[in-house]
Amino acid sequence: MASDAVLYEAKDQVATITINRPESHNALSAEVRDGLRSSFQRFEADDEVRVAVLTGAGGKAFCAGGDLKEMMANRSQNLGRDFVVMPGRNEVVEKPWIAAVSGHAVGGGVLYTMLADMAIASTTAKFKMPEAMISRGAPWSVALAQQLPSKVWFEMAVTGRTVDAERALQVGLVNQVVEPEELLDTALEVAGRIARSAPLTVHATKKSIRAAAEMGMSAAWDVADEYFDRVYSSEDAVEGPRAWVEKRDPVWKGR
Repeated sequence: MASDAVLYEAKDQVATITINRPESHNALSAEVRDGLRSSFQRFEADDEVRVAVLTGAGGKAFCAGGDLKEMMANRSQNLGRDFVVMPGRNEVVEKPWIAAVSGHAVGGGVLYTMLADMAIASTTAKFKMPEAMISRGAPWSVALAQQLPSKVWFEMAVTGRTVDAERALQVGLVNQVVEPEELLDTALEVAGRIARSAPLTVHATKKSIRAAAEMGMSAAWDVADEYFDRVYSSEDAVEGPRAWVEKRDPVWKGR
């Protein structure tokens, strides 16, 4: 289970996962990495929770990436693909989740912004990939090919240039920019809207987006049709229009 290095709270079908090491700028120490993995596993396994929000405590940093002191003590400089939990890469997380980014998002902080289904940034957010400055690497950043123009990706990866919140919004790394005091409330409000949406449609949409990123358009269309066959034949597909006509909130069963 998560230690106090990563906090987990669930309310109204939304889980809030908080990296809780502000004194180290929420760097990815072993304790934080273990806490994130167990928190994402808990989120995926909890049938009462539909959406998660990932954020960092303290407001000064979302996540400062790898703990450099810990890395220097590690004889092997190649940390491997399982060094940190990566939903969709080395951990199955089929439910949607949102990154709520305030302050510095460095290395791993960019990673979690990129992996999230949506990202909300505060005006203080600053995104930076410093790997080329210290002879490290970011193989995980290949997923940026589906999110950023290649020239922007290359610039971030090899120059270490800091990208502010407005630039991140312009290039598509985040969905929205808000004032720092509004960040978590905004992320939770968006998460709540997703939680109230038809769960089968949300699930099929997430899978379709991933399929479109991994295959050609024609193949992705065929796969998306298969995903949504379950939606159209479900009880929820009857409940949704009925609730709309009756002017009431739908009661989703997820079947």
